Amino acid sequence: MAVTDLLTFDNAVFKAYTFWSGVLLLKLLAMSVLTALHRFKTRTFANPEDCMSKKDKVTYDNPYVERVRRAHLNDLENILPFFVTGFFYVLTNPSAFLAINLFRLVAAARILHTLVYAVFIIPQPARALSFFAAYLATAYMAFQVVIFAL
Repeated sequence: MAVTDLLTFDNAVFKAYTFWSGVLLLKLLAMSVLTALHRFKTRTFANPEDCMSKKDKVTYDNPYVERVRRAHLNDLENILPFFVTGFFYVLTNPSAFLAINLFRLVAAARILHTLVYAVFIIPQPARALSFFAAYLATAYMAFQVVIFAL
């Protein structure tokens, strides 16, 4: 199958990859908003010019803000590789059933990771399970890409 046949919305795998990548992009954007909300809620800012009153303070150690920032950083470290890996995986012409469910798994696991880490803090192993679900799915796709390219 030609690359041009794979990179079309007539291809269910590419369509699913595009959809779930869009969902994850929106999730990444939401993390910036969530960080800002925690900054305003706790009145802690990273720069003096961001302070709106004398009660506001510049600090880098607010536990609520830092938890959301760490969740956001974890997203950047894991979602961005998924974008590249998932795109190359589409080019391997994988089974639609498997590929679509891998994309769903990565998106659901990353959303769940944020929920249990930064929104409704739940003790381990909730965060580890959601992290490894997305990580292993992405690693599997990367392995398939490498095997395909040999």
